[in-house]
Amino acid sequence: MEVLPFARSCDASQLVDVMQVNERIKVDLIYATNRNFTGKVIYKQPKCYLLKEVAEQLNQVQKKLEKEGYGLLIWDAYRPLPAQQRLWDVCPDSRYVSPPSKGGKHTRGTTVDLTMVDLKTGKMVEMPTGFDDFSFKAASNYEGAPEQAKKNRALLQRVMIAHGFSTIKNEWWHFDYKDWNSYPVLEVDFELLS
Repeated sequence: MEVLPFARSCDASQLVDVMQVNERIKVDLIYATNRNFTGKVIYKQPKCYLLKEVAEQLNQVQKKLEKEGYGLLIWDAYRPLPAQQRLWDVCPDSRYVSPPSKGGKHTRGTTVDLTMVDLKTGKMVEMPTGFDDFSFKAASNYEGAPEQAKKNRALLQRVMIAHGFSTIKNEWWHFDYKDWNSYPVLEVDFELLS
């Protein structure tokens, strides 16, 4: 297993299935289906892994959102390095996919792509765009969206930031856990985590 040199020490044993931390968090791993921008299945198994401390913070986010009638729906989390390469092969644009040579954010188990669902209906709430929208409307501060979409995005961002996550410019759904770049890249296939 190749691990790029970074300050923190962690390994695959610290990756946990988010559903084991909080089974009320919804998971729809888009890259485990062909319903993604590549049109291909990127992940062989639809399992949602993150570093334990990151998953525990998402558990707190879920609990906070539930008090307001919402919950989380995760689209992507830990991504093995070969999967990162497959995405880069289709979209070699660092605004949307990290170059595999740099490891990427999702390959560390610290990054998550998600939205909110309404607990009463189980449906996704309105957001400025859908997942993996490569337009300017997907920006985390895009002001041209409908008011309800902006309100929902603001709530999600506020709660995630309060629990140690940060946003990025081009994707409202993307959140990095604090000090993400101090964690090593983990090249561990899903099959080894089952």
